[in-house]
Amino acid sequence: MATAMSVSAVSPPAAAVTRPRTMVCVPATARAPREMAAELAAAAALGADVAELRLDCLAGFAPRRDLPVILAKPRPLPALVTYRPKWEGGEYEGDDESRFEALLLAMELGAEYVDVELKVADKFMKLISGRKPDNCKLIVSSHNYETTPSSEELANLVAQIQATGADIVKIATTATEIVDVAKMFQILVHCQVPIIGLVMNDRGFISRVLCPKYGGFLTFGSLKKGKESAPAQPTAADLINLYNIRQIGPDTKVFGIIGKPVGHSKSPILHNEAFRSVGFNAVYVPFLVDDLAKFLDTYSSPDFAGFSCTIPHKEAAVRCCDEVDPVARDIGAVNTIVRRPDGKLVGYNTDYVGAISAIEDGIKASESEPTDPDKSPLAGRLFVVIGAGGAGKALAYGAKEKGARVVIANRTFARAQELANLIGGPALTLADLENYHPEEGMILANTTAIGMHPNVNETPLSKQALRSYAVVFDAVYTPKETRLLREAAECGATVVSGLEMFIRQAMGQFEHFTGMPAPDSLMRDIVLTKT
Repeated sequence: MATAMSVSAVSPPAAAVTRPRTMVCVPATARAPREMAAELAAAAALGADVAELRLDCLAGFAPRRDLPVILAKPRPLPALVTYRPKWEGGEYEGDDESRFEALLLAMELGAEYVDVELKVADKFMKLISGRKPDNCKLIVSSHNYETTPSSEELANLVAQIQATGADIVKIATTATEIVDVAKMFQILVHCQVPIIGLVMNDRGFISRVLCPKYGGFLTFGSLKKGKESAPAQPTAADLINLYNIRQIGPDTKVFGIIGKPVGHSKSPILHNEAFRSVGFNAVYVPFLVDDLAKFLDTYSSPDFAGFSCTIPHKEAAVRCCDEVDPVARDIGAVNTIVRRPDGKLVGYNTDYVGAISAIEDGIKASESEPTDPDKSPLAGRLFVVIGAGGAGKALAYGAKEKGARVVIANRTFARAQELANLIGGPALTLADLENYHPEEGMILANTTAIGMHPNVNETPLSKQALRSYAVVFDAVYTPKETRLLREAAECGATVVSGLEMFIRQAMGQFEHFTGMPAPDSLMRDIVLTKT
């Protein structure tokens, strides 16, 4: 692939190549010296390894007055001192000489690391010749806020930085698509000196979490949301607690959710805690993907072992997989991809399993008489699906497979008719559905976003029409109790929350990913308390 080096060609550092653990660095960006010193202490409390002191953020900064305050010993953390000029993305607008003198003073006061830009590195090296303390490491950095150059250009950039006499190389680029990050992983693996290699913005997010796998020297995590020093920088707390970055190494398997958008997803919280609970050496990250085929082709290493698929890639995933589970193929949507040891991609759909099993269990729990364990409680029932998208397809096919008689209702009749023809049932508009009551004991399943936060007062069907249904399911789970479910319960129906579908589809994915039984109670607890 011309645009990005495939990660199949990139192996994490061999065990024989011993690299220190990737450090978590928290940028301190306060406007006053004492506040910056307090941020350093706060970073230590979070569990960070080092704090970056951004001198260019200080208002009215006077080096000889303020640096002794900020760098006063004992310090809770090692200090990385940066005085970034405007031309390299910082806030400092003065001359280089004054800036260099401040950095030299920081060295003399015991800063463990000092960062200077490649463009002026030679000039700075001449100034500090013979004056740099042995315990201070010099980081020479290059920032590209537009693109990520080719692998060859990045390799040349590393050589340029090394030639300045840098102790540590730092390169930060910008992702125009997620495959750009593969080029940075290639550089991290092959660099023979300590290197910080990060790709900025949402499409580069994985570079910040996965750098320990490829031997990165450090990664940056903000003190809290709103204190980021670069685009799409995670919080230090998320790096340490959510992504379990301390445990990521060369052998760690990578899983994640592929979508666009994807930042809102709660799946990383759920899967990372579940992995940790069973001792599975893996991390689960958000992948913001524009082109699914290109993404899967680029990240083709066995270490990229499985993916959850969400909007808008579920249909494309069917075409991208080497093998597809028959029901997922019938539905025309894949929400789970597993890479087998032979490299083949296998697609599944756990949405329909999660939703249908939740509805079945809801019915069984509401019935006083024991039911035939070999027969689905959906068999022979009239099952009305609202919505004709991916989730609607999944519910329709799942219900039909269980022996239900399926009806499709949608705002747009043509969409309803298209799906109804595929599953062999009638089609209705939502207006028609208001007066649809051919029999008692019907089941209703809403698969649209009607009623989802923030539009919590909306509902796909009136309360009066709900009186015709014995069971009502809503795929929406934000809020946890939608207006549809609340009114259905008031009408005496058995209600089944979309949270059940989310939990069960995730449990199905976990089992495909790991080959282990899902930690049921733990995953339920996480969804109910942390998402």
